[in-house]
This record gives sequence, structure tokens and C-alpha cells, in this order.
Amino acid sequence: MDPECARLLPALCAILADPRQPVADDTCLEKLLDWFKAVTEAGSSLLLLQENPCLVELLVHVLKPQDLSSRILSFALRLAGTFAAQENCFQYLQQGELLPGLFGEQGPLGAAAWAAPTVRSGWIQGLRSLAQHPSALLFLADSGAVDTIFSLQGDPSLFVASAAGQLLVHVLDLAMSSPTEGRSPAEGHGRPQARDWPACARRIVCHLEDCLCSEAAPRVMQALHVLTTAFGHCHGLWTQGLWVQLSPLVARLLEKDPVPAPHALVELLLSVARSSVPSSDPGLWETAAQTLSRLSPMQAGPLAAGILKVQDCPQALRTQAFGVLLRPLACVLEAAAQAPGTPGLLEGAAGDPMAMDMLPPSKSACVGLLCSTLAHLELLQPLVGVARPASTLAAGLAAGTDALSLPQPQRPSPWPQAPLLAAAVTILRFCNGSAAPSSEVGGRLCAMLVGCVRVQRAALDFLGVLSQGLGPRELVTQVFAVLLEYLVSPDSSPTVLKKAFQATLRWLLSSAVPPGCCDLEPRAQLVLGELLAVLQKRLCSPCWEVRDSGLEFLTQMTRRWGGQAGFRQALLASEVPKLASQLLQDPESYVRASAVAAAGQLSSQGLLAAPSSPEHPAGPQKTPLEELLLVLTTDSEGFPRRAAMRVFTEWLRDGHVAVAEDRERFVARVLQAASGDLDWEVRVQGLELALVFLQQLLGTRGPGEAPPGALAQALRALCRVQLFEFAFRSLFDCDRPVAQKSCDLLLFLRAKAAPSGSPQEAGDSPDVAPVEAALRRWRAGEQGQPLGELAPEAVLAVLRSMDLEALRDTLAESSDHVERSPQSLLQDMLATVGVLGDNEADCY
Repeated sequence: MDPECARLLPALCAILADPRQPVADDTCLEKLLDWFKAVTEAGSSLLLLQENPCLVELLVHVLKPQDLSSRILSFALRLAGTFAAQENCFQYLQQGELLPGLFGEQGPLGAAAWAAPTVRSGWIQGLRSLAQHPSALLFLADSGAVDTIFSLQGDPSLFVASAAGQLLVHVLDLAMSSPTEGRSPAEGHGRPQARDWPACARRIVCHLEDCLCSEAAPRVMQALHVLTTAFGHCHGLWTQGLWVQLSPLVARLLEKDPVPAPHALVELLLSVARSSVPSSDPGLWETAAQTLSRLSPMQAGPLAAGILKVQDCPQALRTQAFGVLLRPLACVLEAAAQAPGTPGLLEGAAGDPMAMDMLPPSKSACVGLLCSTLAHLELLQPLVGVARPASTLAAGLAAGTDALSLPQPQRPSPWPQAPLLAAAVTILRFCNGSAAPSSEVGGRLCAMLVGCVRVQRAALDFLGVLSQGLGPRELVTQVFAVLLEYLVSPDSSPTVLKKAFQATLRWLLSSAVPPGCCDLEPRAQLVLGELLAVLQKRLCSPCWEVRDSGLEFLTQMTRRWGGQAGFRQALLASEVPKLASQLLQDPESYVRASAVAAAGQLSSQGLLAAPSSPEHPAGPQKTPLEELLLVLTTDSEGFPRRAAMRVFTEWLRDGHVAVAEDRERFVARVLQAASGDLDWEVRVQGLELALVFLQQLLGTRGPGEAPPGALAQALRALCRVQLFEFAFRSLFDCDRPVAQKSCDLLLFLRAKAAPSGSPQEAGDSPDVAPVEAALRRWRAGEQGQPLGELAPEAVLAVLRSMDLEALRDTLAESSDHVERSPQSLLQDMLATVGVLGDNEADCY
């Protein structure tokens, strides 16, 4: 421990033990505990207590009857547990009867302070830290702490109850892993039998058995949560024996009506399925199959989706699980007059009147079931089972792991792409009222789903994911038709419209022929005209979110198909480019930012119409570069200016025609605007543009020195555009990302210059005084006069004299690295009660 901290510690302990003193806030106490934990992990807890007896005195003082704050009592319990985590220190505290006094019956357990959840939580956390060695197990058994943990599982505070369950798992794992009676439970090649378990472990397991047999659902849930945590975090062989012991009781829960704690039961089965248990007890799969059959579709959905992601699951169970997920969609198809027995989608369920009745009668339940089903299937669709390459196997064996045991989830096969497409389209038609119900159930479903934004969003997301697969021609036509319906409909909410744009783009991308080509398929080309008409309408919407989504869609389409003749012809024949240009003056800053991105992309492809103002149709036309420079220099909001900087950087990187005409002039104008911008992100992007320009001048991005001639030429160009004044000033920017970016830029340039070479002749001495004086002023926070045009030799000399590496390290440190020191923390806590003088506290 730092000597200064050791000097301050006695005064702090006295303050904490005095109920008359103001209590330190929770944040300070948490930081103090973190510090003590770091100290004990780095050294001996026993030595710490012996060298600082005030810590023991604090714990002793807490035991005395007094009106201590519950926060201080909780802090003391956790602190004692931190010290007792080391066995020799545990025994030292035991000798003074400190631990029984803190964690036993005569401690807070029997005091009024126990009513505070903070104290109960501190008691649990203290025991969690303490329980690290065999001596702690004996203490837990003798002090009655295990019974208290059992009772705290039902604590009214959810945080306390959850912590109690986690502590129970930790104690069980410690008991199973600790040597007892001269032998280890893990001895031998097989799993330990129940009769070989330590007494503490048997007691916990008996408690879990009692809970599982209870008629009270909360007690059942407590046991299921404990077991879920155990199988998820403990990996010893004993977990297999635990499942063998308790699995019959878990299976017996399925015989109750209703099944108690179904969600907790599902979590347990998935936790066990992902552990090592299935390899030793195939009966798990039978229990999972029974659970799928017993629970409602809403309850069984997460279990079905989880089972499909387990690699070694039996095929019959995978088929059953997939059927659980598909059944709600089969009902939807049946309700919409689809042909009974739709091939590949629950052939036994479609056309079954009982299956029709499985949809929940209430709107909220039905909507929840469909949304969860679509979400589960959406996650399954991208999964593709692939064979493991030999290199993966070799790497796994070299790392000491069995590569064959690594989870490799696969999508169910065969994947019913066409029925799923039909179901997604049908759901969307139910939601917009265009479906044709064929029965009373269909009419009820239509009434529940019409106008339901939540289902619309889920179905559009799922439809977009399905674009990764193929589908029959007529179904793809229906997909585009329903997407256009949503894009055209005035009833589509802004969020639904945004998702419809995203799904449409994904289907357009999947329609390229051949795959990866920029040309659109003939069907998609036919849709394009209607799509641009819709987009033209949406760009004039009174809702800013709609205009914003339309601009984003236009940008993405142009980036993908801007060079395709059919797209160019259709776009130029529409009013879309003109509208996009006019939206640069939109009253909403988000829309202006999206308009900047769209204009940048359109201009890159030569598709941007010359903007004209309705008030001045015959006025002089500005070029796209001038328009975006105007945004950068005059827009009052940061979003459009940031977007303009991103566009300019992209133009420079891609060689935009407006940039190529006079690259230096372009860079100089942009850097001049960016360097004085009040938005730090604009300044960072300006430095990124400067880095791109530097790389282009040097003709290299990789490591290594640049040729002397190229370096000299680049330095002169950088001086002409006044890049160095921007970069040097940014080194002392009040926003750290700007300073870091500038430091990286200058380090990159310095690495390109030979250490001993420079453009000047040997013996010349560049005049660096003006630059160094300016640096001193900027470091002091003064503005100073502009540097003007610099000599390349002076720039190189200044760069070589600066310790940029040290500056980079300083910038990488947290802004409060000084205030976070233990000494600062102790000073602040003491200053709150006036123990320190006015000038000794480091209060921030």
C-alpha cells in the first residue's frame, strides 16, 4: 500500500465507524472496496491487516450495538469477505470471533438493520467473496449461513434473491470441487455419485429437491434458476451427476397443470443442453421433447429456437422444434385461403381445424406469438451448416480443446423457403387489410392484425432476411407487390416505411443477375419505375422521418446501381435528383444530413441535377461542390456539416471529377472550413481528409520511408494548403479525439521522413522559432496569429523535436486518471467531514 494512503487510512476508518459523521456516498464506498480488492489480489490480506490495525478495529467497532448506517454496515460485511478470501487471513479473523459476529446469528441477522435490503445484499456479497477455500465451507455449515441463503432466495428484493441464488451455486461448486475427508469428489474417471458428495453439497441438493416438489410456483422457480446458473457456469463432472439426480423431478413438473414456471423451465433445459450433460444422459432430449409438446406455442418458442442451435441435438427433436416455430405461420396460411397442406410447411398442421384454434384469442397474445416466431426464424435463416476444415481441427487440438465439440449451429434442412415467403407476404396483407380470410378464424385474425405496426415491422424484417434465398417467380412478384403497397400506402407509419425501404433494397440486391452483378433482373427493372415514383412522393412528405428514410434509400440505390444504364435512365427521367438537391435546405437537420449524403453519391455518379430554388428558378446554378461547401460553412447544425465532411473525404479518396480539377484548392478550402468548426467530429473528419491527401501525395499507405523527392514535394503541397497549422493547433484541442487524430497524422508523416535526411542541404538551419512559439501559445490555450506559409524544412525539424509518442500515451489515458488514484479517493472522503485542510483535498 502507498505510504500516503496508509497515513490517511486510520482517520478514514475512524470516520466510517462514527455514526455521528456524515456517511460517504455509495460511489465512494464502491471505489474504496475496489481498491481494497486490488490490494488483496496483489498481496497478502493478512499482512495488510497486520500493518494497518485500523481495518480490524473498524470491523470490531461495527459489531458493537449502535446506530450505524446500513450502507456502512453493508460495506463492512463486504470488506470482511474480501479479506477472508485468503485462507490464512480467514483463520486470523476467526480467532477474534469477527466472522461469526458479522455473518452468524449474533450479527446483523438478528438486528434491526437486517430489514434493509442493502445489509442483506452486503451479507451475501461478503460471503460470496469469503467462500473461496475449504475452511469457508465449514464456517458456512457451522454458522447456519446456508439456511439463511435458502430463505433469502425468496427475498422481496429481486436483487437480493438473485444474489442468494448465485451464492448458492458458488457454494455448491466449491463444495463439489474441494477435497473432503482425504479425497476429492472428482477422483476417478467417472462422474461422482450422489453418495460421495460432501455434506454441504447434499444439503443444497436436498433443498433443491424440496423446492422442485413444492406446490408453490415461486419455490419451483427458485430451484430452476439455481440449476440454470449451475449448468451454465459450472463445468465439473459433478454437474452430470446432479442432472441424473434431479432430472426425474424436473420431468415431473410437466405432469402438473398448469406447468409451473414455464419460462424458467425452458431456460434450464437450454442451459443443460449447452453443457456436457447431453453426452452422458440422452434422456435430456426426451424431456425437451415432452416440454415442447406440453407448453403453449408462446412458451415453447424460445426452447424450440434454442434446440435448433444445439449441434448434437437428435434429428427427430430438431424436426419437432422446427415444427413448433412453423405452426403459427401454417395457421396464418390456412386462415388466408391458402391451399391446405402447403408443401414443406407443417403438412400435418395445415388444414387441421385444431391447428387453426392454436392462435391465441386475444390480440396482444396473438401479436406476441407472431412477432416472437418471426424473430426466431429470422435468426435461423442465415445459419448454414458447414464442414469443419482440417485447419480448424488441428488448431483446436493444438489448443488442447476438442474442435469437434465446438458448437456449429445449422439451419433446419430442408428449409421451406417458398412457404415462409408466402406466410410473410400473407401476414403483411393481413396487416394492411388486403388479405382474403377464408373462415371465422381468418376474419378474427384479420381484425387483430390490421394496422398492427409491431407485426408489420417484424414481418418486414423477416421478409428482408428471406431475400438471401431463392423463391418461385410468382412469389417474388408477390413480394415486390406487397412491398410497393406498403411504400405507397398513406397508412404506413414512418418506422414501417423505413423497414419497407430496407426490405425492398435487399430484394433488389438479391435480384441481380448473375449474383453480384450490378445489372437488375428484368422483373426488378420493371419495379424500378414504380419505386422511383413512390420515392418522389415520399421525398415531399410532411413527415421528416419519411423524407429521411427516402433519402437513405436513394443513397443506397445510387451507390449500388449508379453505373447501371437502366437505373440511370429511370432516375434521370424522374424528379428525384432535383428533390434530393432541394432537401439540402430542409428545416430538419437530420434530413439535411441525409440529403448531403444523397447529393454526394448522386454527384459521384454524375446523376445530380443542378439545384434550383423555387423562388429563383432562373438564378445562377451552384455546382454540387459549392452547394456542399455552403453546407459545411453555414449550416447551424452539426449533422449536415459532418455529412459534408464524410462526402468530401470520399470524393477525395475516389477521385471525384470536381476534386480532380484542382485537388490542392479543394483540400485547402475544406480544411480551412473544418479547422474552425465548433463540432469536434467535423474537425476529426477534417484531419482524416488531410491523412487521405497525404497518402495520395506520398503514393503509399503502408509502413516505410517515402522517397526523398516524393516527400519534399508532398511537404510543399501540405504547406500550401496550410495543413500543418491545422494539425499543430489540433494537438492541443480541448476535445481529445481531435488531438489523438492529429497526433496519429503527424506520427505517420514523421515515419515517412528519413531520420537523418531532410529536403534542405546539409548545414542549413531552418528557422523553427515562429512554429515553436505558436505551439507554446496553443499549449497555453491562447489563439495567437496564424502561422502563414511554412517552410518544409522547418516543419520537419519541429516534427523531429516533438515527443509525439509521449503525447499519444498521455492522450490515451483516462481524463480522470489522477482523480481516480486511491490517495485522491481517501482525501476526498476525508474532506467531506472537514478532517483535511482546505488545500489538501482533491475534490472533483
